Amino acid sequence: LCVVVSYFLLPFFYSNTLAHYLQYSNQVKQKLEKVVKTIEGHLKVHAEALALRSQRNEILASNIANAATPNFKAKDLDFEQMLSSKMGFGKVNISDKRHFEMSIGPNEQGVKFRQNITPSMDGNTVELHVEQLQFSENVMKYQTSLEFLNRKISGLMSAIKGE
Repeated sequence: LCVVVSYFLLPFFYSNTLAHYLQYSNQVKQKLEKVVKTIEGHLKVHAEALALRSQRNEILASNIANAATPNFKAKDLDFEQMLSSKMGFGKVNISDKRHFEMSIGPNEQGVKFRQNITPSMDGNTVELHVEQLQFSENVMKYQTSLEFLNRKISGLMSAIKGE
């Protein structure tokens, strides 16, 4: 009788255990996804800023390299606008004329031509001193963004290790 009862209850026991295991593993997976999203949100602004600073360095370096190219038009990236766009900010609909217009969500983005202060005879709009100043300033901001990102990651690693 004991063998017969255990024969019939054993599948129930295993299916019940399997259900608990699947439920537990699903809960662990959901918690892990939430943690990953939290870490991603924690690092996103610094990672986006770093990528945009790198892109701007390339544009400014191209401007400097083409300082003597006839009819070359200097370009630049509006960092604040691009970062806002990458982070998901854009225009908000207003329901009353007295409301302020704000921006949220994707916005027009891209590289724009820079207006030069002193026009050149060959049509080139690159002003070497302006480009060099912008480049050195952007390099310092790139290093600052990199340091912020490194410190955020170090802080997260310390928290994970329990230090």
